[in-house]
Amino acid sequence: MPLGAVTLGDLATLVGGEVSGEANISIRGVAPLDRAGAGDISFLANPKYRSQLEQTTAAAVIVHPSLAGAIERPLLLVKNPYLAFARILTHFHPGPCLPQGVLPGAVVDSSAIIDPMATVCAGCVVSAGVRIAAGVVLHPGVQVYPDAEIGADSVIHAGVVIRERCVLGQRVIVQPNAVIGSDGFGFAPDGQRYVKIPQVGRVVIEDDVEIGACTCIDRGTLGDTVIRRGSKIDNLVQIAHNAQIGEDCIFVAQVGISGSTEIGRHCTFGGQSATSGHLKVGDNVTIAARGGVSNNVDANQVMAGFPLMPHREWLKMATTMTHLADMRREMQQMRQRLQTLEQQLVKEND
Repeated sequence: MPLGAVTLGDLATLVGGEVSGEANISIRGVAPLDRAGAGDISFLANPKYRSQLEQTTAAAVIVHPSLAGAIERPLLLVKNPYLAFARILTHFHPGPCLPQGVLPGAVVDSSAIIDPMATVCAGCVVSAGVRIAAGVVLHPGVQVYPDAEIGADSVIHAGVVIRERCVLGQRVIVQPNAVIGSDGFGFAPDGQRYVKIPQVGRVVIEDDVEIGACTCIDRGTLGDTVIRRGSKIDNLVQIAHNAQIGEDCIFVAQVGISGSTEIGRHCTFGGQSATSGHLKVGDNVTIAARGGVSNNVDANQVMAGFPLMPHREWLKMATTMTHLADMRREMQQMRQRLQTLEQQLVKEND
C-alpha cells in the first residue's frame, strides 16, 4: 500500500530538486498527467505530452527547470524528471514488508547458511551449502540448488530456479519463473547422434542486475557466464553459455545472445534482436529491434537490420522497401518503352 502524505518540499529534498510555488502542499500519490487529481503529483518527461501539462488537475508536476512557470500550479523542478518520478514512486510504494526468517512450509537443508534477516517463504527449497545474505527475500516456490550464493538485499520472485554454484550479487532482482544456471546447449556429434557435453561452469550475476520473467541464463561449459553490474534484462531473454555481458546494458524482450559472445558496457539490444556466437560487441552499441549481429561490432554505433548496417542506412532501405512495388511497375513500363523504341530503330534502319 502507498505511504501516507508528504509535502512537495519533502519530495524536492528526496530527489534533489527545487519547488516553484507552494512547497507545503500535501502529496498523497503519483499519477499520469491525464488522470492525476487533487493530492497527486505527476510528471512530464516526454515532450509529446506537453499539451497535457496545461490540462492536468494534478496538485503538482515534476518538470525540467526550463518549464518553470509554464502553468499556474506548483512545480518540482529537476533536471531528470523521469528519474525523479521513479524515485518518488518508489517512496510511495516501497514494496511488501515480509517477516524475516525461514517461514513455515519452506524446506531448508541443515548445511545452508541463511542470515537471520533474510526471508524464505513457504514452498521454497534451499539445498545443501547455499549461502543467503541479509535482506534477501525468496518468494514462494523458489528453488536454490546446492552451493549457490545470493547477495544482500536481493529479491527472488516466485518460481525462480537458481542452479548449483551460481552466484548472485547484492540487490539483484529476479522476476518470476526465470532460470539462472540452466545447462548450456552443448552437444558433440558422433556421426549419427548427439552426445551431451557436461556444463560444469557457473552463472555469475553482479550487483544491481535485474532479470526479467521467464528469462534463461545458461551456465558456462567450463568457465562462467557473467552478467556485470547494473545490467537490466527484460522478460523472455535467452543468454547462452559463457556469454559475457558488460555493465549497464539493456536487453529488451526476446533478445537472444549466443554462446561465448562478449557484449561491452552500456549496450542496448531492442526486442527480438540477436547475435551469433563467439562475437564481440563494443561499448555503447545500440542494436535496433530484430537486428541480427553476425560479425563483430565496433564501439559507439547504432545498428539495425539483417544483415546488420548503420541505423540511418537501414532507415533509407526501409523507406525504399515501401516503394518497391511502384518501382517495379515503373521499370516494367520503361522496359516496354525501350523495346518499342528498339523495334522502331530496327524498322528505320531497314
